[in-house]
Amino acid sequence: MRLRHPDGQTVHLAYGTNVHPAEDLDGIVRQLSTYATPMRERLGADLLGLGLWLSAGVAAELAADASARRRLRRELDARGLEVVTLNGFPYREFHAPVVKRAVYVPDWADPARLRYTLDLARILVDLLPEDAVRGSISTLPLGWRDPWDGPQAERVARALDALAQGLAGLEVLTGRTIRVAFEPEPGCVIENTLQATVHLARVDRSRLGVCVDLAHLACAWEDPVVAVQRLARAGLPIVKIQVSAALEVADPAVARDTLAHYAEPRFLHQTRTSGCRHSFDDLDEALADDAVGGEPWRVHYHVPLHAEPEPPLRSTTPVLRAGLAALVGGPVAACDHLEVETYTWNVLPPDRRPDGPRALAHGMAAELAWTRDTLNDLGLK
Repeated sequence: MRLRHPDGQTVHLAYGTNVHPAEDLDGIVRQLSTYATPMRERLGADLLGLGLWLSAGVAAELAADASARRRLRRELDARGLEVVTLNGFPYREFHAPVVKRAVYVPDWADPARLRYTLDLARILVDLLPEDAVRGSISTLPLGWRDPWDGPQAERVARALDALAQGLAGLEVLTGRTIRVAFEPEPGCVIENTLQATVHLARVDRSRLGVCVDLAHLACAWEDPVVAVQRLARAGLPIVKIQVSAALEVADPAVARDTLAHYAEPRFLHQTRTSGCRHSFDDLDEALADDAVGGEPWRVHYHVPLHAEPEPPLRSTTPVLRAGLAALVGGPVAACDHLEVETYTWNVLPPDRRPDGPRALAHGMAAELAWTRDTLNDLGLK
């Protein structure tokens, strides 16, 4: 969907397709009919934006085959769908039975991550609508924090220089601008916006910047206004926004049984106590620590935006609303690419999990409607 900011910018709102498991082109096309088209129709929208996820295998295939890229573009156009942003964080097998820390492999010290991201950029050039100002790709925040040493950091610096050069060469070749956004996440080398200003201090800011995931921001206990101001002072562009909400509980001591329903084997659910005084790499680790209680927790578990979890749990939608206000609610929008990214629908507790594709499409449409209405309240129409 497209909205108009009071400053005149077109703001693109999409839903992230990494909620779906397909890792080949035929499977991706089936997803468009199964989920995207019903969502667009349910929303009454002429055009629906996708934050497309392409695994490394299908990305390599598409980057090498212009006819395959044309086919994907035709399939999108025929369904009233557009792509201005890709989700380049998961590399492959994002819906394997166990993902956990494998989602951070390969990291930016591995040449495979650079190849994958440049493949995505080549594809995005051919998917961009003619009137789109630019395209964006979100990616991991360099890698998981441990191990991380000097030689790795040096390889990353060289990779980011090569990434910027590759994007510049693509722009010369095609006339289209693609930017890459590094997404701070708890437990990673770049966990918050302060660390982003340190680790990305020397990047080419015309092509590289930050993806602000508002669930991650909440889990880092960052104030959205302070975070946006910090990035602005550092001159780091906000290339993309992930519209997402995390789990929160005021007193985990009285909610352990309910929280245990969210401790599942596929994804990592980093948990932080108030002010990040205590940090756990997964929810089950936090639940096993009887010494931590009596202070609020935030859990990296993306929950549906439009529906609060069961009490005494709640979501971080107040942080999400404050983040959107700081990012796009002012006289000038800090970013024009927004992606709703609730990839955890299929691992929600069974009584909150959608029953089949139709229910999932309806749920994701409800999230987009919630986001659209929230942006309308901020003056975007």
